[in-house]
Amino acid sequence: MSARPKVLGFNALLVVASILAAGPLLWMISASFMRPGEANSSPPPLLPSDPTLEHYRALFTSLNLGRYFLNSLGVAVGGTLLAVLITAMAGYAFAKLRFRGRDSLFKALLAGMVIPGQVAMLPMFILLREMGLINTLFGAMVPVLAPIYGIFLVRQYALSIPDDLLDAARLDGASELRIFRSVVLPAITPVLATLGVFTFLSAWNDFMWPLIVLSDDSHYTLPVALANLAGEHVQDVELMMGGAVVTVLPVFLAFLFLQRHYIQGIMAGSVKG
Repeated sequence: MSARPKVLGFNALLVVASILAAGPLLWMISASFMRPGEANSSPPPLLPSDPTLEHYRALFTSLNLGRYFLNSLGVAVGGTLLAVLITAMAGYAFAKLRFRGRDSLFKALLAGMVIPGQVAMLPMFILLREMGLINTLFGAMVPVLAPIYGIFLVRQYALSIPDDLLDAARLDGASELRIFRSVVLPAITPVLATLGVFTFLSAWNDFMWPLIVLSDDSHYTLPVALANLAGEHVQDVELMMGGAVVTVLPVFLAFLFLQRHYIQGIMAGSVKG
């Protein structure tokens, strides 16, 4: 019986923490349905008195938010697919393939993790400019295509694949590409799912790099477009809340539906690592 008050107190603390965490998000959704100027009243109402969809209509018609949404979707989905493929191949190579300088190269990659990403932005921008990739959606994907932490995660996971299984496939005449496709990929799928969620969230929410590399308004991603809208419509709180909802909702739904795979990858990686 003495433990019950502690459990109730702990649960109550969790409820309060959940309300504090979810409160701003819930009010953001509520304010997006309010009439113009209603969210600026003091004190601000919790619920709209007369819900309206006019802000969402304005976002997707006169403000062309649909175009920015598709740009973000293209960058996030394309970057995630390429990142999963590249990190899967690189992680497997560092784990199971034997080539000169493998361990030294991997240690050099790990050393690169201590360098802040902002430091690499200028040389990356200059390199992409020489390649003609500035102001392109592919250029906006580049930072997420081969994350070092992704290569590390896949490499640690791939170490658990038995060498005997790979050698048996080679003896049967399977090529390295066939082994990678038929043996390795199914074995590392859990960690790839986890990496895919991380990469999608990172690419979708990225603001700094798309702001630097994209100069044409038609190529803007949602975070960049929303920042520009905030400068032009700083008094339109309800409109900005609608834009924030459109920006946040896809990543929230993606995590909600993929959290099972994400947790499985984390747990499996902790067991195998």
